Amino acid sequence: MFYRRKIILALLQVFGGRLDKINLQKLLFLVCNKQKAPAYDFIPYLYGCYSHSAKADLFAMVKRDFLSEDETGYSKKDNKNYLALLNEDDKQLVNQAYSLYNKMNSDGLMKHTYINYPYYAINSTVAERLLTKEQLHKINTVRSTLTNTTLYTIGYEGISLEAYLNKLIQNDIRVLVDVRNNPMSQKFGFSKSQLIRYCEGLNIEYIHFADVGIQSEYRQELKVQSDYDTLFNNYKKKTLPHTVSTQETILTLLQEKQRIALTCFEANICQCHRKHLAEAITQLPNWHYELKHI
Repeated sequence: MFYRRKIILALLQVFGGRLDKINLQKLLFLVCNKQKAPAYDFIPYLYGCYSHSAKADLFAMVKRDFLSEDETGYSKKDNKNYLALLNEDDKQLVNQAYSLYNKMNSDGLMKHTYINYPYYAINSTVAERLLTKEQLHKINTVRSTLTNTTLYTIGYEGISLEAYLNKLIQNDIRVLVDVRNNPMSQKFGFSKSQLIRYCEGLNIEYIHFADVGIQSEYRQELKVQSDYDTLFNNYKKKTLPHTVSTQETILTLLQEKQRIALTCFEANICQCHRKHLAEAITQLPNWHYELKHI
């Protein structure tokens, strides 16, 4: 079993074997926020801090009969002592969560996280009910207020879905433009159908343009930078000249939406074709904007 799942099971254990769904997400956030290397990352969502990755793990544990799920919560099914399986630091954090928060209901936990971690309340649908005007003002001050028209590029290699989505949120991305030839991924959250769903939940539009991608058979045996350079020289000669209409569509989209991001896999921009696609777009007529790699 993945270690991160043992943290969830240990939380359920110390809280009597059952937690409401909202409470579990908040308690898990409060534990992870104090870890040196967080087991889960979180995004600002409908009820505050939320981890799609944790939800996927909960689904897997229900399927494998470690947990049962009802409409409002999760229950631990076995009697195994998962707390004892944690390292000493995490064991202390889980016990501390019980000591500090065991008497708080869902509203109390949400209010606590909103006040202490206002970024995670920016998309909350219940913040106005729970917070004072002064507390709401603090949340509004951490919202992105970027207004300049910018074309971004972003890769998802080496980061979680939530860390990736936070980059989009913090840069006020309105449209995510997937430029992979084949928008499938073995990494959780990054296949096309998943990205559409997770972006829609944050009011980010998703568009896919396969024609500006590079087919997977051409991406084999890329070991050193010179291999990538050869690949991209071929891409600039054979693909970019034949996809000008798509590039123009992307530029029009940028002009309309102001803040869009081209996305692919690689973290290193020098090892991804999105760099060369973005640079080609900057050479189109009527380009007067900023290009930024995040």
